[in-house]
Amino acid sequence: RKIKVNTDEFGMMTYDPGYDNTAACKSSITYIDGDAGILRYRGYPIEQLAEKSTFLEVAYLLIFGELPTKQQYESWVHDVLHHTFVHENLVHLMQAFRYDAHPMGMLISALAFMSTLHPEAREIEDPKIRNKQILRMLGKLPTVAAFAYRHRIGRPYNYPNNTLTYAANLLYMLDYMHQSDYEVNPVLAKALDVLFILHADHEQNCSTATVRMVASAQANLYAACSAGVSALWGPLHGGANMAVIQMLQRLHHDGTSVEEFVSEVKDKTNGVKLMGFGHRVYRNFDPRAKILKQAADDLLNSMHIEDPLLPLAKDLEEAALNDDYFVERK
Repeated sequence: RKIKVNTDEFGMMTYDPGYDNTAACKSSITYIDGDAGILRYRGYPIEQLAEKSTFLEVAYLLIFGELPTKQQYESWVHDVLHHTFVHENLVHLMQAFRYDAHPMGMLISALAFMSTLHPEAREIEDPKIRNKQILRMLGKLPTVAAFAYRHRIGRPYNYPNNTLTYAANLLYMLDYMHQSDYEVNPVLAKALDVLFILHADHEQNCSTATVRMVASAQANLYAACSAGVSALWGPLHGGANMAVIQMLQRLHHDGTSVEEFVSEVKDKTNGVKLMGFGHRVYRNFDPRAKILKQAADDLLNSMHIEDPLLPLAKDLEEAALNDDYFVERK
């Protein structure tokens, strides 16, 4: 609503850099209490959904507002998995990228390409057509992601195996090398499914706001989501995950101790940042991190993996949780 006295006046404007205190819409999808470390989807605690639901069940909840019945869920899963195969023209597009193309760039391009394969997506007011694009996007993006990974490592693409679950199918497309005894590790599939649930929605963040902004111009769903992925690529948003790994790899390679690195972080004159700790919303703890930590421990223990970066990450966590400098800044 415009703040003005007379209709012919320009009106009052608010200046809010970074939209820190601006609400663009009302939403019943996600609730966050940053101080208390609470995250809920449609009223359900994230801890409950991560333990008892699947990602596709949570996706249904987010889109339609309530958990599906058994019959609705079976139909929903069937419809999503029915759309996992991609058009061969899209396969050729993936093959045209350089061997070292960044996966996010490939994903952005693939989404834009899908809009040309499904031109009816421009009929955004038709709920039947709109829901068809949702099914296509949910079904095809794991295939695109797997193809991007296989492309980077120089291996042939694996086409979907729809006898598997959503997460297991992605792992199959990533890893299968025609072994006669190949089976997807169920612990790994569960961990990946939990990861999808925890990242399914997070209020009006940068990428969500971008999708809404582009969609407000009545652009098709693929164009809007391609823009959202572009925002997600940024190192201050989804790209922060990659920055954490790069930080740990650098510390491990250089032999820098945790104590030395923490001292560098606290020295504001050199611009060194502690990536992966602290959040703009969660001022106490991130409830997703607790769930992920347990999933990671279960996974690594079951696979008997000793990752040299993991002890380094845990030492950094302990330092950050106990150092007054970080504690005072929440």
